[in-house]
Amino acid sequence: MPWYVLYTKSRQEKKVTEGLSLLGVNAYCPVVTTMRQWSDRKKKVEEPLIKSYVFVNLNESNRDIVFEVPGVVRYLFWLGKPAVVRDIEIEALQRNLNGIITSFEIMTVSKGSNYSITEGPFKGLEGIVTRVNKSSIQIILKELGFLITINS
Repeated sequence: MPWYVLYTKSRQEKKVTEGLSLLGVNAYCPVVTTMRQWSDRKKKVEEPLIKSYVFVNLNESNRDIVFEVPGVVRYLFWLGKPAVVRDIEIEALQRNLNGIITSFEIMTVSKGSNYSITEGPFKGLEGIVTRVNKSSIQIILKELGFLITINS
């Protein structure tokens, strides 16, 4: 069975994943734990790694069942067909997601240069640098077409 990509309403990723699981659909929402600070406290919070996206593993004939869950907007399409993510890519995400990227080093990286990610959930992927700051780097991932920001 292929993995399809669902687009969800904003901040509904975990609720959609739970709802799909209750329907018996194999759903995966990659999450990372980050430290959030409010005016009165700090707290560890689980956030979706890829905002507004949930991966579902089901047969083509059962694709309509996902719309029974509130928060599902539509499937992500690529070249007129539902986007399919390979099993190996989902397994790599699951294997490499083990918390926060706590540190990284920026070495002579400039805008427009190619950058290979060496650790974390996107380990092994290459991208093009679009912005470099003192404490962050912004990269467009070639394979996925995502723009990610890595903060220190």
